This record gives sequence, structure tokens and C-alpha cells, in this order.
Amino acid sequence: VQLQASGGGLVQAGGSLRLSCAASGASFSIMGWYRQAPGKQRELVAAVASDGTTNYSDSVKGRSTISRDYAKNTVNLQMNSLKPEDTAVYYCNARGLFFKNYWGQGTQVTVSS
Repeated sequence: VQLQASGGGLVQAGGSLRLSCAASGASFSIMGWYRQAPGKQRELVAAVASDGTTNYSDSVKGRSTISRDYAKNTVNLQMNSLKPEDTAVYYCNARGLFFKNYWGQGTQVTVSS
């Protein structure tokens, strides 16, 4: 199983970024994004289940949209109105059989004020 994340970068506050993750090697019940800021625990940003149900953290709700292409096995996260507190390493996550979690390599998102 491989998860290949892309789309991070440096953006000014108020800007937008789109993160993409391409998965291969298995089918997944849930795909999503987590983030980890320096000195903090990794936290869920958003996730989408195989039935299309979505879940967002309160910190990004209303500013972000997660989408999933089931045929291509990809998951995207569109983040708008970015804030400096969104700065973190973002990790793609996928849950496979027997609730096994898979992680991508992480992509840095930096929001300057």
C-alpha cells in the first residue's frame, strides 16, 4: 500500500491550498487528512468514508472541503481562508481492512501572517 501526498506549500493568510493524495494497493473504507504542528499531537483535519459521509474538525469546518474519487482512489482537501494556525505537516491517511491505518509521507503547509 502506498499513499502519495502532494500540494503543500507556503501561502499567505487568507489564501487557499489544495492537498491531494493518491492511494494504491488496496481499497479503503475511510480516507482523510491529519496534521501535526510543532510540539502538538497529530489531529484529524477531515475524513470521508466510502459512503460519502464526511467529518471535519471544528478548526477547519466551513473553510475546507474534502472530496474523494473512488475510481482513482484519491482524496483531496481544499483549504480556503487559511490562517497561520493551520501551519503544520499534513498527512494523508487511509483505513483498510481490519481497521489498519496507512499514512502518507506528509506535506508541509505554511501560512504566513
